[in-house]
Amino acid sequence: MYKDVVCGLGEIGLPIYRIISKVFPVEGYDIDSSLIPKSKNNFNSYKVRFLHVCIPFNKNFIYNVMNLEKKFSPKSIVIHSTIKPGTTDSLQKKLKIPVIFSATRGVHKRMQSDLKKYTKFFALQNKNSTSKLASQNFSQLMKKSKIKSKQMSNPKTLELAKIICDTSYYGWLINYSQMSKIIAEKHGVDYDEMWSFSDEIHKFLGNRPKMFPGFIGGHCVIPNLELIDESSLNQISEINNMFKKFLKK
Repeated sequence: MYKDVVCGLGEIGLPIYRIISKVFPVEGYDIDSSLIPKSKNNFNSYKVRFLHVCIPFNKNFIYNVMNLEKKFSPKSIVIHSTIKPGTTDSLQKKLKIPVIFSATRGVHKRMQSDLKKYTKFFALQNKNSTSKLASQNFSQLMKKSKIKSKQMSNPKTLELAKIICDTSYYGWLINYSQMSKIIAEKHGVDYDEMWSFSDEIHKFLGNRPKMFPGFIGGHCVIPNLELIDESSLNQISEINNMFKKFLKK
């Protein structure tokens, strides 16, 4: 008999655990034992199929994943965390089992429903028969969990997509609202009235989104910039800090 194990029961891991537990035997694991859901099932004799990694990325991420691999001896690993581009490849070179990267999309406070709203993209570095089987099993798990899935050609494309096309792009949009708010205040005009000029353009073309001009906090947009060495994106943080000073005034 097989089971899955979800490691890291935070804002991503716990929703994934809850969804998978409805269709497949699964255990939860976290360094904070109080977060581990109590189970009436005895999984001691079960082998681990997928080790779902949902821990935060840091400089010890690869080391931590390898320790988890030794602890649970899974047939495959699925990384749901947002990671530095190239991490999946680095892990795959150190491990014999398939390593899948599957970026997570959604708002944390409604992650369980958002996981079923968005397609769960995934990718593997290796193209051998073992990886192909892992890919098929993951696709089947997502289908049973009522989550759409789609495979990308390689992990780095998906690692970059999560940072460049999701969180950083969102940051750019907020940046523009921040700058336009500062300009509106400088000239003594109403921000919302000024932006009403673009309402119909956005309605027909979909390319003039009006964002709320707030300070970018949280642990996604700004922290994710540190995962990619691109100086061109530093302006997102710089403009955000400039807006913070504006708010204080």
